Amino acid sequence: MIKFLLKVVIFAAAFYGLTYFDVLPGLEVLPNPDGPLGEYGSYLWIGLIFGVVNAIVGPILRLLSLPFVVLTLGLFLLIVNAALLGLTAAITDRLTLDGFGTAVIGGLILAVVGWVADQLLDR
Repeated sequence: MIKFLLKVVIFAAAFYGLTYFDVLPGLEVLPNPDGPLGEYGSYLWIGLIFGVVNAIVGPILRLLSLPFVVLTLGLFLLIVNAALLGLTAAITDRLTLDGFGTAVIGGLILAVVGWVADQLLDR
């Protein structure tokens, strides 16, 4: 449980970094300064939703797309990560994506962040 919560904080920091430094112009977070945790609460909320979607829907999508992943030598996982990011944007009204390209690049960045978080938290 602690590992999941730390991963949510890492995802929230990743979303904050992506939007603060404008890494992906099509990815926007609409912070709520009047929320319980202020502006950072929106990032924590988006990180929580992305973590839950990644933990529950992610393995199901990866299993169902296994033939395509094998056929494309793993490149189809970029589409799966883009779908997870798009699903997160569809669930919350605080995250907006402008297009499929933004979702693919954002999914790639968040997959790398998740992998690094797993490597750091497993020690």
